[in-house]
Amino acid sequence: MLIIKKPMARRTFLRGASAAVALPMLDAMIPVFAGTNQGVQIPRRMSIIYSPNGMNMSQWTPTTTGRSYDLSRSLQPLAAYRENMLVLTGLCNSAGNALPGEGETAPHERAGGVFLTGVHPQSEGVTGVSIDQIIARELGKYTQLASLELGLHSKDVAGNCEKGWSCAFMNTLSWRTPTTPLPVEYRPRAVFERLFGASNSTNTADRLTRIHKEKSILDDITAEATTMMGRVGAADRERLSEYLDGMRDVERRIQMAEQQSGRELPQMERPAGIPADFVDHLKLMFDLQILAFQTDMTRMITFMMAPEQSNRTYPQIGVPDVHHSISHHRNDPENLEKLAKIDTYHATLLTYYLDRLRATPDVDGSLFDNSMIMFGSSISDGNAHSLQNLPVVLLGGGGGKLKGGLHLRYPDKTPMANLYLTLLDKLDMPVDKFGDGNGRLELLNVS
Repeated sequence: MLIIKKPMARRTFLRGASAAVALPMLDAMIPVFAGTNQGVQIPRRMSIIYSPNGMNMSQWTPTTTGRSYDLSRSLQPLAAYRENMLVLTGLCNSAGNALPGEGETAPHERAGGVFLTGVHPQSEGVTGVSIDQIIARELGKYTQLASLELGLHSKDVAGNCEKGWSCAFMNTLSWRTPTTPLPVEYRPRAVFERLFGASNSTNTADRLTRIHKEKSILDDITAEATTMMGRVGAADRERLSEYLDGMRDVERRIQMAEQQSGRELPQMERPAGIPADFVDHLKLMFDLQILAFQTDMTRMITFMMAPEQSNRTYPQIGVPDVHHSISHHRNDPENLEKLAKIDTYHATLLTYYLDRLRATPDVDGSLFDNSMIMFGSSISDGNAHSLQNLPVVLLGGGGGKLKGGLHLRYPDKTPMANLYLTLLDKLDMPVDKFGDGNGRLELLNVS
């Protein structure tokens, strides 16, 4: 990679070329963007894609391990990404198993609550901080948004589900604190507005107008709060101090938005609403995720294709039955076949996202090269609600930290949290403890 001493700004090149299109990330631009990102030359990103209700594991799991493994039926749609994919089997979330006195109630809630936390969920809505939020705390220092939590369902995190267990465990994967679930956003228009405000498009002039307006309002509010500090009692001063701390974070994000406003962004109009067709909705949400990464608005995204106990049907692939019901297959060959079709279809839909990541230029490669994408489910066998031997694949280059082309089988009862500890190492944010983890998955370093 050639880095010249005098960096070339993207807008300067646009004027010289008389072009009205956005340029890819060129090597000559790296010093400019490295300055924006406080010295981080290759912005690594993490994406977690979730499929509910478990899988037909006999059709998901390759029968052989190592580099020459046979690609299973349900993973066949990902064949083009074989050399950039790690199939991981044997990982488990035993921390989510029912405790004495809990019986076998709320299996989907327990599965959802433990998936990204490695901590046994408590019925009233308590678990651990999820891995995506650990990552977001660090990567969010360089972006306007620490993370995005997205999905295709409208259910929120309030209320109780089975046997009084919090519905949050089924409807979101992300927990900012052990008691703070983060609801998913399923409306494309709302996602766009979170990224670019109330602008009608990604047009530079529209963005600058919005940023300046927000900055003016923030300045007025901050000045008024500061003036009030000298007029109120100690308790109110403490509240105002906490408020101003929050305002300073908002101010930091606005300043970052100003720094980034000169970038030429891909042109996209603000979505009008939610597409009626499931596939159109999914693809639009994937498009917005690409845009969020491409513009460096965030580097951490979770996306739920559906929540646990999803009742979606798939007549387009010959499965008019409800997904959740099919997952309780009772070892019936017909139901197992339908479940395998759904699993394969979800992998096929994932390729739309992967293709777009690979086609989108980024620093020293593509978004795919600089991302780690985890795809899987919190349950293996839906009929037994098993939390053992979970279906998990890793894709992408991870900024040079991931080496693919392998099926790795780990010993029984290897905690899923060991994978998260390893991924944190690869993101240069090592921690001593996460969930029920007891070590690292060193085999991920096999070349």
